[in-house]
Amino acid sequence: MTKRITAKHKIDRRLGVNLWGRPKSPINTRNYGPGQHGQQRSKISDYGLQLRAKQKLKGYYGSISETQFRKIYQEAARRKGDTSENMIELLERRLDAVVYRMKFASTVFAARQLVSHGHVKVNGRRMNIGSAIVRDGDVITVSPKMLENPAMMTAVQSNERDVPDYMDVDHKKLTGTFTRGPKLSDVPYPVQMEPNLVIEYYSR
Repeated sequence: MTKRITAKHKIDRRLGVNLWGRPKSPINTRNYGPGQHGQQRSKISDYGLQLRAKQKLKGYYGSISETQFRKIYQEAARRKGDTSENMIELLERRLDAVVYRMKFASTVFAARQLVSHGHVKVNGRRMNIGSAIVRDGDVITVSPKMLENPAMMTAVQSNERDVPDYMDVDHKKLTGTFTRGPKLSDVPYPVQMEPNLVIEYYSR
């Protein structure tokens, strides 16, 4: 288990936001940073703003390493169009992110675990790589035996978030279709994301 997974609640306090919009987030009761100097506020430099934007976006998707995240930026920059929009689309096309968006898991960490344990199929083919890229029209299916899993049922029945309109989901059959790549404005982030600052960070 990675250090990020075991400390997933701490990132909220460090960044000062409820990153996933969770009721259990510590920022809901202590909206200041950790440590004895957590309540002190200082002016943040342009670099600091860029770094925080990167940490926020990278942290939101859970288990992405710095190497993977930089590669996503490089691919976004290589493609035609707006680099920041391309980056968001690539992040939302990750299989673990799609499983989370379809509400087959309560957290991005649980979604990645569901994939890595072999419970997810893409177009009928078992896939255990969370970073796999989902394409338009791909059908995502979760193993039927997961219907007996309490955590899965809690995620499916939760009213905390909705399935975005760039995918169609049938929770009774545990299947969904990724219909199109989203724009930044389509993605239901609980907090404001600033991919333009992330691009500036990597473009330095």
